[in-house]
Amino acid sequence: MLTGSDLLSKVKDLGDVSKSDLVRACGYVSTKKDGGERLNFTAFYEALLEAKGVTLAADGKAGVGKGGRKLSYVATVQGNGNLLIGKAYTAMLDLKPGDNFEIKLGKKAIRLIPEGGAEEIEE
Repeated sequence: MLTGSDLLSKVKDLGDVSKSDLVRACGYVSTKKDGGERLNFTAFYEALLEAKGVTLAADGKAGVGKGGRKLSYVATVQGNGNLLIGKAYTAMLDLKPGDNFEIKLGKKAIRLIPEGGAEEIEE
């Protein structure tokens, strides 16, 4: 698979060819289980963007969840009275199903303290 200036020059040399032929010529091809050919358009376009100086987030992460939205750090009480904490936040804190917390109500915040954890000084 071509990258960087090699990729840019190859795209320029090929000129007006179909997108499939362009991806194939630049080496962004893999083999499917049945032996067929799969063209990796996404990998090709990502490499092309990077070659042109557009940097994408490392490992596909930039504080943005799966849907592409940024975390707001705001929780809303739902109609049934539940306070929902989203998956992005639990993943960020490496929480697992079954983790228990003690709820501390302060003047300006609700603190979740892991069971058996040390209590922080009130601010």
